Amino acid sequence: MIHIRPAATADARAIAEMLQEIVDAGGTTALTGRVTRNDIVEWMAVSPRAAWHVAEDDAGELLGFQWIDPMGEEPETCAEIATFARRGRTGLGIGSALFEATRKAARRLGYRWIRANIRADNTGGLAYYQSRGFEDYGRIEGYVMGDGTVVDKVLKRYDL
Repeated sequence: MIHIRPAATADARAIAEMLQEIVDAGGTTALTGRVTRNDIVEWMAVSPRAAWHVAEDDAGELLGFQWIDPMGEEPETCAEIATFARRGRTGLGIGSALFEATRKAARRLGYRWIRANIRADNTGGLAYYQSRGFEDYGRIEGYVMGDGTVVDKVLKRYDL
């Protein structure tokens, strides 16, 4: 069974370790380099209008996490979203359960819409957000990642 709860700083190490596995595997995230517990703690504290949730199994193992925080260009109306599921555990409903909690938090925090910024070659991520009701509204051509890799990105929006 999947359990969703708000993330806490005590989750930062497990989140960082899981995220590092995803970064190291490549191909799905624009994040590069090392991700530490301290990075996660700092990201969690970036805004009082951020909301972080974790998905766990019955044994308390981290299955995935999702967060929103204010989008830089429209911080009052739009939240930017990020979603990560443990490698090998996708397709089990983790993302669906996380998004239900995140959507409720976004409304409670006063956002009007949520933006997903997805690598164009991340077919799983594109399908996930499409299945949640996100619609394409833009594209970033030639985005240069931290390690110099160039990718295109698809912008999707979900109106609350």
